Amino acid sequence: MAELRVEGTDVVLHLSAAERLESVHGDLREPRSAVQGVDIVEDAHSAADVLGVKVGTRLPGVVEVATVYASQAKMFVAVHRDTPRGVRVRFAGADYDEWVVGCADPEATREALVAPTA
Repeated sequence: MAELRVEGTDVVLHLSAAERLESVHGDLREPRSAVQGVDIVEDAHSAADVLGVKVGTRLPGVVEVATVYASQAKMFVAVHRDTPRGVRVRFAGADYDEWVVGCADPEATREALVAPTA
């Protein structure tokens, strides 16, 4: 399962080996300074279901691990059936406009990402 972590000055999305294959992508890394907000999403599958070209794997309601090229945004989504809740991380001035990631404890994940830097 994908795992969001803060590593130094970056936010890193670590993908499992299966997710790397599903998404045709490796781990993602963006500067923490590019994070504009982190929102909890109750239905991460719906949040990931946007119109656009999807490069990766998508079985609606089951698994979505892909880069999404929408008309106004570039997203990366990693959502599985066993993690229907998650977070939406919004970026400015980064490679991606947002990531939608399913996680077991979205509240704790959000807190880790928005905690002040030391």
